Amino acid sequence: MLFRSLNRIFAGVMKREDDIRQAVEVLRRGGVILYPTDTVWGIGCDATNAEAVKRVYDIKQRDDSKALICLVDSDARLQRYVRNVPDVAWQLLDAVVKPTTVILDNAVNLAPNLIAKDGSIGIRITKEPFSQELCFRFQKALVSTSANISGEPAPQNFSDISEDILNAVDYICFSRRQEHQPHTPSSIIKLTADGEVTIIRK
Repeated sequence: MLFRSLNRIFAGVMKREDDIRQAVEVLRRGGVILYPTDTVWGIGCDATNAEAVKRVYDIKQRDDSKALICLVDSDARLQRYVRNVPDVAWQLLDAVVKPTTVILDNAVNLAPNLIAKDGSIGIRITKEPFSQELCFRFQKALVSTSANISGEPAPQNFSDISEDILNAVDYICFSRRQEHQPHTPSSIIKLTADGEVTIIRK
C-alpha cells in the first residue's frame, strides 16, 4: 500500500526511463503492472510466470479458459514463443498498419495457463515506444490484457480505469496517463501452421 501511495504522489514527474526501470523490477519479482500499450491500457505481467498470470485472471475476474494476449518487442522475440512461425504471419505483420494480434499454433516457453487449450497463443509485436522499450528491457514477453473487469468496456485512456483495477496491481506506469484520445483494441487474426487465415476481430 505504501508503494502504491508513493506511486500516486510522484505521478507526472518521473522520467520514462525510470518508469520503465521500476516496472521491470516489479515484473521480475512476479508482480502485476498497469501500462500503456499500442492499443488500450493493459494489465501486464511476466508471460512465463504462471502465478503472475493467475493473478491477472483473478484481477479481471476472467475464466482462465479464455487465453490472454502477450506483447513482444521484435520479430526475434516472437520466435522464442512460437515453434515454426508460418511465412504468412511475417507477410501479414509486414503489411498491416493497425496493431494486429496474431494467434499462432505451437506456443512454447510461456506459462501453461497463458496458452489456449489447442496450444496456440495470441501475440503482438508492439511498435508503440513505451511498451516496446518495456518489453525490450524486460527481455521477455509481457501479458497484455485490457485494464477492466471481464465483460466491462475496455478503458481507452488511463482516466477510464476503475479503482478496483488500480488498487489490485503492484505498479502503475506514469507514462501517457494524461492522454485523452480514442484508442481501440487490436485486430486479431488466427493463422494455423498450414497457412489457414481466420479474422477474429477487425
